[in-house]
Amino acid sequence: MKILVTGGLGFIGSHTAVELQQEGYEVVIIDNCSNASEEVLEGITAITGKKPLFEKMDLRNKEEVADFFKRHTDLDGLIHFAASKAVGESVQQPLLYYENNLGTLVYLLQHLSGKKKAHFIFSSSCTVYGQADVMPITEDAPVKPAESPYGNTKQIGEEIISDTCKVTPHLHAISLRYFNPMGAHPSIEIGELPTGVPQNLVPFITQTAIGLREKLSVFGNDYPTADGTCIRDYIHVVDLAKAHVVALKKLIEGKNEKNYEVYNVGTGTGSSVLEVIHSFEKVSGKKLNYQIVGRRPGDVIKAYADTSRANAILGWKAQSSLDEAMRSAWEWEQKIRK
Repeated sequence: MKILVTGGLGFIGSHTAVELQQEGYEVVIIDNCSNASEEVLEGITAITGKKPLFEKMDLRNKEEVADFFKRHTDLDGLIHFAASKAVGESVQQPLLYYENNLGTLVYLLQHLSGKKKAHFIFSSSCTVYGQADVMPITEDAPVKPAESPYGNTKQIGEEIISDTCKVTPHLHAISLRYFNPMGAHPSIEIGELPTGVPQNLVPFITQTAIGLREKLSVFGNDYPTADGTCIRDYIHVVDLAKAHVVALKKLIEGKNEKNYEVYNVGTGTGSSVLEVIHSFEKVSGKKLNYQIVGRRPGDVIKAYADTSRANAILGWKAQSSLDEAMRSAWEWEQKIRK
């Protein structure tokens, strides 16, 4: 079966391409390389022994998208990662985010809606919940007003898919609401490659430890948590990638109950910023240079998943511990700096 992975050279997309190929799927990757490198193809090939078909393309170009679907009429599924994802940047450039994250989604769904049968997995986010009232967060938690244009594009994206599925019974879709992906493939052939200053905690930790950053700022230690720092749900990227394959199989095999479903993808365990730092120090044997500074506007206090729906209905469960994910992230950082 032939699966299109948009944004397939990115952090999560590349790991998902690996898992798909290892399950015997034929993978086609579209990426405009705005936040990824074509060298990632070599890593995917080294792990799987097979190079995926790759087309460098900007999905904002409607004519190019149309041409792609004319040439690839035999797609069995589509996993959509191609989106801009930096919260801070989205505040500064909202129109870029609305064009890139929503316009491209519309173009893809227009072509899938024309197929006799279509299977679609959407890369969503726990940002749709904002500061949830109850922990852990279930899929039935209210979707709060978005904290950023990025978060808003995920909320609107889910609404677009839901509305399209209501009038397109042959379109079967699943939105996966990620919590905090981290780590690297155990082969250390692919991992997270942030451009510029990292927006996520883990690459900032590893870049500080390797000497690329002077120190790590911990934004606030006066939150109502055990150690005063914010809590998130950190999931190994390989576990997250496997969730996409399981969700896609469910759609292809026709085992979904509705033609649009939503699942949380996390570990179900919350870890504070200081716990993540201590995990790094434990697995690396290095003392991290960090300092406590003032709170950062817009940070939610706690966010961790109730994963019981994904565990029971998808038959998927995160396997790796925080320490295992952190060790792979550190090994990856050491490799790329060589």
